[in-house]
Amino acid sequence: MRDADVVVIGGGAAGLSLARRLTGPRTRSRRPLTVALVDAPPGELRAAPRTWCFWEAPGGEYDAVVRAHWGRLRITGRDGRTVVGNPGPLRYKMIRSPDFERWAGAELDRAGCLRHEAVVESVRDVPGGAEVRGHDARGASVRLLARWVFDSRPPGRPGPARTTLLQHFRGWFVRTARPAFDPGVADLMDFRTPQPRHGLAFGYVLPLGRHEALVEYTEFSGAVLDDDAYDRALGHYAAEVLGLGDLEVTAVEQGVIAMTDARFPRRTGRSVFPVGVAGGATRPATGYSFAATQRHTRAIAAALARGRTPLVPAPHGARSLAMDAVLLRALDTGRVDGADLFTGLFEKVPAQRLLRFLDGRTTALEDVAVGLRTPVRPMLRTALELPFLPRRPAGPRPVPARRPAGP
Repeated sequence: MRDADVVVIGGGAAGLSLARRLTGPRTRSRRPLTVALVDAPPGELRAAPRTWCFWEAPGGEYDAVVRAHWGRLRITGRDGRTVVGNPGPLRYKMIRSPDFERWAGAELDRAGCLRHEAVVESVRDVPGGAEVRGHDARGASVRLLARWVFDSRPPGRPGPARTTLLQHFRGWFVRTARPAFDPGVADLMDFRTPQPRHGLAFGYVLPLGRHEALVEYTEFSGAVLDDDAYDRALGHYAAEVLGLGDLEVTAVEQGVIAMTDARFPRRTGRSVFPVGVAGGATRPATGYSFAATQRHTRAIAAALARGRTPLVPAPHGARSLAMDAVLLRALDTGRVDGADLFTGLFEKVPAQRLLRFLDGRTTALEDVAVGLRTPVRPMLRTALELPFLPRRPAGPRPVPARRPAGP
């Protein structure tokens, strides 16, 4: 006997989004689906608080938990020149994971979603569905049977790839003594940071008010830094580049995102499907995943509502992934200068079109037009060599040091 029609593993953006779409009045199948959500008990296996950003027009389904949004986006080159774009009607939106988890959790509770706290040890196909096994915080065994299982746990390492870079970062939520920020402008990339020998680095500033902001230091490179190196880079950026003066660090966040042209599986069993980062929701060239996760979970819910096998299109299209593979290889080989490339794109491409391009929502002709605004010769050379490069196994997925929510 099944415990639920669907088991969703993981209580992050992907797991909560999918469970929410499958429960309550949003399900249009002949009978409501029973959904069980399994999340790790509080402790080391729970993800630390984090920030998700995406862009869309006002009036989105998650506006109730959007912490802040911006109508203007700024890029600053290494020489200090700035490009400010208005992507209207799109807005750049920020959600904090604790806010999202509380809101989505309350909706799931009202809809009667079954909630379990357990460390999942195995997921396997069984006759008529799939089995999830694990143990709870007291060590007691947990076993759940379902027709379908959706697993949002991040993979241990990316699959074989021609290129794998890491987007790794640390951010400070700061409060300044003087009014230092413009709440209407988000700094997506500020390249006035020391650049690593291999890769690129930039600052990232999301103002939450005149005195408050999330200030991050980000690198695209092959290896993560230690805590002291991140803090030195952030201290330099806050003091020497931004000139923030006296400030208080009220919270810290840190993360590592694999930027890879590895292939992600669409299913891992007859009845088992990866979702979220595990399902390839992260855009390889940008590290953004929230919007793609929403598209993917929406398509899964629609398939189940029609009584179909939930094998839906991948979160990103083949053309987007092919372009990202070229860019990653060009950055990794040093054929293009990342800071100049991204600054030039924001100078030459209208902000709204560029955001649609980064979200995989442009036409083939628009993609070509954007491509012509990049260094064409090295990008073309890279595109021609990619089909002949072997895919090699990646190393273990680097895990950033855990940091408390406070400074």
